Amino acid sequence: QYGFINTCLKSLVVEKFGEETWEKLRIQAEVEDTFMTYEVYDDVITLRLVKEACKMLNVSSEVVLKLFGEYFFSFCKMSGYDRMLRTLGGNLMEFIENLDALHSYLALSYQEMNAPSFRVERREDGKMLLHYYSDRRGLCHIVPGIIEAVAKDFFNSQVSMTILNQSEEEERTGKKEHVVFLVIQKTHLVKRKARPAGGTSTDKTHDKECAQVLLQKMKAKYSALPHCSGRRTHWEILRSIVMFGQGNLVSSFTPFYPSKLWIEEKAFCNAFPFHIVFDGALRVKQSGVNIQKFVPGLQTMDIQLNEYFSIIHPQVTFTIDSIKKFINSQFVLKTRREMMPESSKNQPMLKLRGQMLWMDALGCMVYLCSPKLRSLQELEERGMHIADIAQHDTTRDLILLNQQRLAEIELSNQLERKKEELRILSRTLEVEKKKTETLLYAMLPRHVANQLKEGKKVEAGEFKECTILFSDVVTFTYICAACEPIQIVNMLNSMYSKFDRLTSIHDVYKVETIGDAYMVVGGVPIPADSHAERVANFALGMRIAAREVTNPITGDPIQIRVGIHTGPVLAGVVGEKMPRYCLFGDTVNTASRMESHGVPNHIHLSPTSYRALENKGFEISERGEIEVKGKGRMSTFFLLKNLQASEDEIMGR
Repeated sequence: QYGFINTCLKSLVVEKFGEETWEKLRIQAEVEDTFMTYEVYDDVITLRLVKEACKMLNVSSEVVLKLFGEYFFSFCKMSGYDRMLRTLGGNLMEFIENLDALHSYLALSYQEMNAPSFRVERREDGKMLLHYYSDRRGLCHIVPGIIEAVAKDFFNSQVSMTILNQSEEEERTGKKEHVVFLVIQKTHLVKRKARPAGGTSTDKTHDKECAQVLLQKMKAKYSALPHCSGRRTHWEILRSIVMFGQGNLVSSFTPFYPSKLWIEEKAFCNAFPFHIVFDGALRVKQSGVNIQKFVPGLQTMDIQLNEYFSIIHPQVTFTIDSIKKFINSQFVLKTRREMMPESSKNQPMLKLRGQMLWMDALGCMVYLCSPKLRSLQELEERGMHIADIAQHDTTRDLILLNQQRLAEIELSNQLERKKEELRILSRTLEVEKKKTETLLYAMLPRHVANQLKEGKKVEAGEFKECTILFSDVVTFTYICAACEPIQIVNMLNSMYSKFDRLTSIHDVYKVETIGDAYMVVGGVPIPADSHAERVANFALGMRIAAREVTNPITGDPIQIRVGIHTGPVLAGVVGEKMPRYCLFGDTVNTASRMESHGVPNHIHLSPTSYRALENKGFEISERGEIEVKGKGRMSTFFLLKNLQASEDEIMGR
């Protein structure tokens, strides 16, 4: 619809008066609740916005709407309708008369389109009367802007338009605004430039050459004239060649009408199988053979046409006067279901599309029409065949071409559906890929996993110094014996989820879990100087987190033992079916011994770990010498707390 007038108005105001003026207008209109109130603007809002624009620009609404009409014409040309508009007619009157046909065509694509209607009358003095009909009130001043721009651009003429009458007419859809414009058209003639006296020899040579060219063109026109048996003087022949605008071939064409029609009634009704002739009282006088087949009531002479048909477009009352007003429009008639035979009532009703022609001498109207069909499916639904349509009727080609277009559209839709399915599968695959990567990164270090994904071999690495931690649950064997399996699973899941979160906070690598045993390492696989501090803070966080995990037997918080040792290790990927990043060396064994020889709820440190954490802000107490299986006597220590970090900081809260 014309709702986009607001968008065009913005472009118009910005072009004529600048962006700042438009911003002022927009702000004022928002205050008045007239702008951007609805997604689709209605005419009341549009006219209110125009009113605000007039107030801001200090001009009348007629001036703004006329400027918009000029802009609208330019907008249509830029939007790809230039060629279509140029071919509507050879002069301004023909152009206006065919606007309704253009709107009917556009309505096939824009079904909500509610276009105005135009009718032209030629007065005896050569001036035109333009009748403008519209359901929209207040927009008639757009018309002069459009028509004047068309006349100037397409027909090199100047047009002045004044309103003679403005009224409202009652039609089937309600009141319609009817505006009558007086159109005065002046053709621009190209004036020849006067040559100054005493021209140069070059000018004279040029004039002589031009004269020769014009003489050759006149000879060509003379030789192209048809032979005429009647005698014509040489002056008549010369005048027909050289007179501007009155040439013998085109401009002076006068049609020849025979004294009688050389076609019999039967041949005419067969040649035009879809036509209806009716008089001023809408009584049917004549109809084509095929329209009689599908509307049998038309075989009865003098029946009322409006009993069997209703007018779909244009929306006018079914009277001869209303039809005359919109005679330039394409008329669409639809059969009334209640008047159809019982066998046809369940089928879709037949629609006819065509032109009304008034025969003044007979006082009758002839409706030359065709079935309004767009596909073979519609043809079948109405029980019709291609053979029912006259061979000269382009509806045949339209149906077949449109059927091909529909097939191409369906094929395109199928391709779009397949593309959408592929996009969905691609997104699903991407989600699954991310899940797989998440699982892989949980099993292996990220850079190691990326190397394996790329098909590269991961070489084993030696780390001269790292810190390893082992932990387990105190009395885990007793808990397993006394509880249901699901209780054990829930307890370990709760504990490990908290521990896993801490690995991200303190940037340590989780090596593996076996039963209740939890193993992490700092400084592997990415070396870091702060590996001992990271593991120590992680251990303190484990001890805090364990308080939040309940023993399923006693209901008290569980107790854990933690052991830490610092030393060199070898690391590499082991296995193919389920590859694991494993650590090897005596450091692993010693860390495990620190855990197994530890004390519940204490963090047991080896001498090397103590030296790595010494003077790093941790509170550490000496345990003394103990006998360590496989290692002999060792002086070990307990990690108590971090003197520089609070409990919330350690837990990452």
